[in-house]
Amino acid sequence: MENKRKVSYFYDAELGDFYYGPTHPMKPHRVRMAHDLIVRYDLYKHLQVYTPVPCPFDDMCSFHSREYLEGLKSVDAPKSGDKRTDKAQQERLRNDFNLGVADCPVFANIFKYCQAYTGASIGAAVQLNYGQADICINWAGGLHHARKGRASGFCYINDIVLAILELLKYHRRVLYLDIDVHHGDGVEEAFYTTDRVMTVSFHKYDGEFFPGTGDLDEVGAGPGRYYAINVPLSDGMDDESYEGLFVPIMDSIMANYQPDAIVLQSGADSLTGDRLGKFNLTIQGHARCHGHMMRYGLPLLVLGGGGYKIVNVARCWTYETAVLTGQAASMRADMPPNEYYELFKPDHSLFIPKDDAMANENSRTRLDQLRTTILENLRHVRPVSGDAAVTPSIPAAAAAAMAKQQQAATRQRWESTPSPSDPSGARGSASGGRWSEDEEGGEGGMDDSGDTSN
Repeated sequence: MENKRKVSYFYDAELGDFYYGPTHPMKPHRVRMAHDLIVRYDLYKHLQVYTPVPCPFDDMCSFHSREYLEGLKSVDAPKSGDKRTDKAQQERLRNDFNLGVADCPVFANIFKYCQAYTGASIGAAVQLNYGQADICINWAGGLHHARKGRASGFCYINDIVLAILELLKYHRRVLYLDIDVHHGDGVEEAFYTTDRVMTVSFHKYDGEFFPGTGDLDEVGAGPGRYYAINVPLSDGMDDESYEGLFVPIMDSIMANYQPDAIVLQSGADSLTGDRLGKFNLTIQGHARCHGHMMRYGLPLLVLGGGGYKIVNVARCWTYETAVLTGQAASMRADMPPNEYYELFKPDHSLFIPKDDAMANENSRTRLDQLRTTILENLRHVRPVSGDAAVTPSIPAAAAAAMAKQQQAATRQRWESTPSPSDPSGARGSASGGRWSEDEEGGEGGMDDSGDTSN
């Protein structure tokens, strides 16, 4: 079914160049792979495509401490040349900010990387605030573990918190939904004592799996009590079991909480076969979450997140882009030729089967208990009363100017790069290879490197 809602898509081709290191499971290049498939499947024709404006330092201070941001920014500063001084600085970054450890390594242009994915999420929130889009997508975002003053779990800047703060300037209540296999601890912590944001996280929990939080009894505190919802799950979670929890819980949340906007973190490490996660969801099962939340017709910000078998991440976010644009029915399983075609062997399929050998360790009794407890807790949740005072972050005219600036940057890059799907280099058909407002599309210039360990 054709989606009549306006969908904006934020993409920066340079994000695929950032590199955590050869042995690190986080590969920003996965976003470039997903983008290539989005272009090859012609999904860009149903998107308004924007190059994000980098997030300024001061805007990051809306959540993060200035001291931490200065430490993060100092990673790219020239070294002093004195070994003792440089070593002391490295130790300070590790001890004070968790920078330079195995999970959160420091790498070239790290602050620029953070500015890019965070600028996209905040820019998307601004568009939703002013009705310039109904749905916004930023697959490079969704880094949900970063804390106010520390890096954590591959995450340096919490673009989700910053985007939600932007949404709160215009909306009374925001629902945050996290379907990553890891608990969305950084976002939950930021809003643990308020009822203006409800955080909902479906994740693996056994007390040891990172980050070690997110048990059923973590429900918020003070005014935020019962506004943090955690759904702790065990290995082997499959589509049927997941949907059996997701639908009644989310329907009850929407009825009781009545948010004005939704932020959906789409971590793909909950897919079957992930290198870190041990769930057994298919791509179609994962995407049903997006389809379900679209039914409510609220402003929707969709972000990426985890996902460490990057060929499956690219598959997943491509298909979910199709769901969000109303094009899922047209997506054929056999992939069109693309820059990374050989990495998708042997079947070159958009979809992946569940692992029939993986046992579902979530018993029906346990799932029923989870559902009953959560639905009971939600009886304490009430819709917001009256009209909360909300103020747009910037004047409407300035928001429109920002959108035009983003679109102009995309246009300039679009016209200066060859088409990835047309050997002649022509961009589109009606425009004779030039940009047209009706044929906005994605970036070119993609390379063929990938995570061959997949």
